[in-house]
Amino acid sequence: QVQLVESGGGLVQAGGSLRLTCSSSGRTFDSHAMGWFRQPPGKGREFVASISWSGSITNIADSVKGRFTISRDGDTVNLQMNSLKPEDTAVYYCAANYRQLTNTPRYWGQGTQVTVSS
Repeated sequence: QVQLVESGGGLVQAGGSLRLTCSSSGRTFDSHAMGWFRQPPGKGREFVASISWSGSITNIADSVKGRFTISRDGDTVNLQMNSLKPEDTAVYYCAANYRQLTNTPRYWGQGTQVTVSS
């Protein structure tokens, strides 16, 4: 069974930092892009960041550019979140898809809650 498991979520004050980690089991994700989506309360899921299978190409949403960075070590993906804002509050999902991370990736994690207090 293929699984993506997120960790590192929690409660933080505005201006603080969190580091999310996504680990995989059940298969390797070579040739797969991986990344993160989030779903704020009462809103739809939105793209946050992606990274190519080699780690050489990253894509960051404008809403978090300059504050969030994505990195990858094999099948483990990290999302470093700095200067957090209350509007970053959401459930964060790890995802993986062959070659390119589309809006409908094949593999999803179960999500981890990030809450930023003002």
